[in-house]
Amino acid sequence: MRPLVAIVGRPNVGKSTLFNRLVGFRKAIVEALPGVTRDLNYADVDRFEKPFTLVDTGGFEPVAQEGLVAQMAEQCRLAVEEADLIIFLLDGKEGLVPSDKDIARILRRQDKEVLFVVNKIDGPKHEGRIYEFYGLGVDVLYPISAQHNYGIDRLINAIIELLPSPPPEEEAADAVRIAVVGRPNVGKSCLINRILGYERVIVHEAPGTTRDAIDTAFRVGDKRYIFVDTAGIRRKSRISLRLEKYCVVEAIKSIDRADVALLILDAQEGVTEQDARIGGLMHNRGKGGIIVVNKWDLMGKGADASSYAERVKERLKFLDYAPLLFTSAVTGEGVSQILGVIDEVIAQRDKRIPTPPLNRWLQEVTQSHHPPLFRRKRVKLSYITQVSTRPPTFVIFANYPMGVHFSYRRYLSNRLREDFGFGGNPIRLIFKQK
Repeated sequence: MRPLVAIVGRPNVGKSTLFNRLVGFRKAIVEALPGVTRDLNYADVDRFEKPFTLVDTGGFEPVAQEGLVAQMAEQCRLAVEEADLIIFLLDGKEGLVPSDKDIARILRRQDKEVLFVVNKIDGPKHEGRIYEFYGLGVDVLYPISAQHNYGIDRLINAIIELLPSPPPEEEAADAVRIAVVGRPNVGKSCLINRILGYERVIVHEAPGTTRDAIDTAFRVGDKRYIFVDTAGIRRKSRISLRLEKYCVVEAIKSIDRADVALLILDAQEGVTEQDARIGGLMHNRGKGGIIVVNKWDLMGKGADASSYAERVKERLKFLDYAPLLFTSAVTGEGVSQILGVIDEVIAQRDKRIPTPPLNRWLQEVTQSHHPPLFRRKRVKLSYITQVSTRPPTFVIFANYPMGVHFSYRRYLSNRLREDFGFGGNPIRLIFKQK
C-alpha cells in the first residue's frame, strides 16, 4: 500500500496549487469525489523515487480554540489521522495568524511527521517573511511558491526522505488479493474473521507502508490469498454512520490494490446509494466483483432469495455480471462458498480467446442482430481481437467506431459472456477505425 501524504492548512493558502504542482497538474488527479467533501482530491504520485498517494484535504477553518475539532471538516480530520506524512501549508503573504497556531497544536497531537511549508514566497528576496513562523516552535521551515515552482525541489526531497521505502515483494505472484468493501456496519470485519476461522488456516499479518495498514495473508491447500488493508476495515467499522461518505475514499484505496472485490450489502437495508457508488468504483476500475448479501439470517426463514437477488440486480445493473451470494457472518451460512467463487472469477478474468473463433463469433452475432444505422449509414464491424486480460479487453474495428450505439455495445458484451464466459468481470470493448 502506498504511503499517504496529506496537505493541510487554512482555506486559500494554496493547497490545491501545491497539490497540482506535486501531482503534475490537474490532468493527474485520480479522483475528485463530489459528495465526500467539496475540496477532497486524491492522486497517486509516481514521479519521484518513492511512490505515494497525495490528498488535498480542503481547509481547516477553526473559529476558536474551544471546540476546534468539532469545527474541522470531518473528512479532513480523518485524512490527517490516516496520513503517514503531513504537509502543513502556511500563507507567507498573510503571515502567521492565530488559526495557524491552533492547527499546529492539533497536528502535534497526531504524533507523526509534519513538514511546515510557507507558501507564496516567490524567491530568495521574500524569504524574510518566513521568520515569524518559527514561532510555531519548529526547527525547519520550507519556503516555497507553489505557483512559480520556487523551493519545490527541496520540499520534494524532504518528502522522499521521510516516506517509508516500498516493502520488498514477498508475497507470491499467484496470491489473490481480495478487497472487502462496503458501508460501515455491514459486517465486513466479521465476515473476514469468519472466512479465516472457517478455513482453519495459518494466518499472518504483514505491515504495509501506510500507518496501521495490515494485509492478512492465508493459505487454503496450495492456494494463497491476501485480504488487503484489514486493519483499515476494522478501524472504519468504529466510525459513526455520519461519516459514511468517507468510506468511498477508503474503498478506492482497497479496490486499486485488489484482484477481486467483495461488495458487502446489509440484507435488511438493501442496496443504498452509497452501495451503488462503491459498486461503480469496482466496475470502473476493472476489478472482478462479487456481491455478498450479509446478515441474511436476520431476514427470517420465509425470505425469498430469488426475488431479493432480482431487486439487487435491478439496482446494480452495471454489476449484472457479478455473482451474488447470501451469507451470515454470525452463523456462517453461505461463507464457505466465497473462496470458491473468488477462484472462478479469477480464472475467468485471466481467460484468453483466440482471434479466429472470436471473428467467427463476430460474424454470427452481427448477422443475427445488425448494428443500428449511424446517420443513415450501415455500421460494419469487420474484425475483433482480445488485447488484454484483467479486465478482459477486446478491440473491434468498425467503419464508424463512434456510431456503435451504447445498447449495441451492451448486446456484444452480453453475447461475449453467453458464449465465452468471463463471469464476475467487467468486459471492456474498444472500437477503432477500420
